[in-house]
Amino acid sequence: MAGRRWRSGAGSPERAAAERAPRIYTRTGDSGFSSTFTGERRPKGDRIFEALGATDELSSAIGLAGEFSSEKGHTFVDQLHKVQCMLQDVGSNIATPLSSAREAHRKRTSFSEKPVLELEQWIDSYSEQLPPLRAFILPSGGRSSAALHFSRAVCRRAERCVVPLVQAGEADPNVAKYLNRLSDYLFVLARYAAMKEGKEEKIYIKPEP
Repeated sequence: MAGRRWRSGAGSPERAAAERAPRIYTRTGDSGFSSTFTGERRPKGDRIFEALGATDELSSAIGLAGEFSSEKGHTFVDQLHKVQCMLQDVGSNIATPLSSAREAHRKRTSFSEKPVLELEQWIDSYSEQLPPLRAFILPSGGRSSAALHFSRAVCRRAERCVVPLVQAGEADPNVAKYLNRLSDYLFVLARYAAMKEGKEEKIYIKPEP
């Protein structure tokens, strides 16, 4: 009938949408186990999930740094977004332990050296524009810079979680290389952000005895 109004309840668009929408919770991890991409059920304390969690934290930290940097009009924000996308691929590789991966899994989640080389190019480009480093730099230099320094520290932790997986033959060595270069990139970028914003970088001063 023309002009008919839907009422909330049975048969309403709202209820139909709710029935179609997937649930955020699955209850499959309530027993303390979770699944890898290969279908293995492992304890949530497994080092694979530790590495995945650290990588997720890293992406979140970079997202925050990107928001601060965007407010200041920094042109490197697009690079940070690309890094976040690469970290999704890092996570896919970590979640696919090679000991149980089929060839189809390996092809889908492989991680090449190309992103590592791209980070090195970015590092060289920003390093050329920075003043020489003559002292230990403390995390500082404005919100953008401090957030990038924080991201660098989280990146180091993610790398520490991934290295044992690589050494055990469970993850691609390029994943560890990428995280290693990423921490260098974030350090250089933090200094670059401070310089562009005209913020002072605080340096380490040995306390008086």
